[in-house]
Amino acid sequence: MLHILRATKETVHWGYFDAALAPALKVKSGDHVHVQAITHHAGDAPDLMMDDAIRQLYRDIPEDDRNPGVHIMTGPIHVEGAKPGDMLEVRYLSMIPRFRHGSNLAANWGYLYKEFGEKERVTIYALDENSNQAEAVFAYDYPGKYLIPGRITHPESCNCQPALPGFRIPVRPHLGTAGVAPDMKGRVSTIPPGVHGGNIDNWRIGAGSTVFYPVQVDGGMFSVGDPHISQGDGELSGTAIEASLDVMMTIAIRRDFHFPTPLIETPHEWMVHGFDEDLNVAMRQASLEMLRLLTDLKGTSRDDAYSLMSVAADFTVTQVVDGRQGIHARIPRSVFPPRKQDPSGR
Repeated sequence: MLHILRATKETVHWGYFDAALAPALKVKSGDHVHVQAITHHAGDAPDLMMDDAIRQLYRDIPEDDRNPGVHIMTGPIHVEGAKPGDMLEVRYLSMIPRFRHGSNLAANWGYLYKEFGEKERVTIYALDENSNQAEAVFAYDYPGKYLIPGRITHPESCNCQPALPGFRIPVRPHLGTAGVAPDMKGRVSTIPPGVHGGNIDNWRIGAGSTVFYPVQVDGGMFSVGDPHISQGDGELSGTAIEASLDVMMTIAIRRDFHFPTPLIETPHEWMVHGFDEDLNVAMRQASLEMLRLLTDLKGTSRDDAYSLMSVAADFTVTQVVDGRQGIHARIPRSVFPPRKQDPSGR
């Protein structure tokens, strides 16, 4: 069955996950969902990144209800029969930009903020749908400090300047933040990533990927937000090219295996993560999760897995700006032995 979940004041929660939230949508395992994911940076260029529905959404949700995080989350989606201990398999089928523009903010939480004199700067990019590339069209220094999520700034009132003339950026739409509700009381910030998913900020979570989330509470209570059209590993300035997306996905319950952290499968790779305030600790966690993937799910010995990790896995900084920094570990699917077919031919 196909469900459509639009972003309205009744179907979004701004800045938090909460296991006690009422479902915005109820689905069965295997259902398809078309969901609107709205960027909290649409106000950086409202004439280019907002329509009437998004303007209304910004008006309907008061500033004091946008906390403790910053991201607009659509959901939660309750999956009938999902229980703690299950895995929620989310197949991302398509991610289509809703507008031709997106925003990048060099933010006060950016990695090199002090190197730029504690200045914040917005760069607006335009999407070329024919080449699937983005190009900066103008930039402006943000007036004041970017603290309250969802502020609306009119660039014409700022000193807009040309930016990056001739540079072209590959467009790869993805969700910066998506996940199940954590098993905790009250609001949980959308900013740090964790075992529930959340603000992973890995650009591989796009069309064609499947992410397996460990269910924390009954129904899973899955939400999506923080849509991007491009980002580099590291997300150094604090943001990606932030832009709203229409997302098509299939959600199913898996009980044939378990993994304690979000697990990404792409057409070419398997991927795990580690998160911590200390990047060295995040690296160690990612290493242990890759070890777990190879031993528990792929059947290697620990000794063999350790060797394979050193010669075939890539460990990369996912982001350094979300409080809990991230490392992702990737291993090509091509290194594994071919699967033996069973008598049915599968």
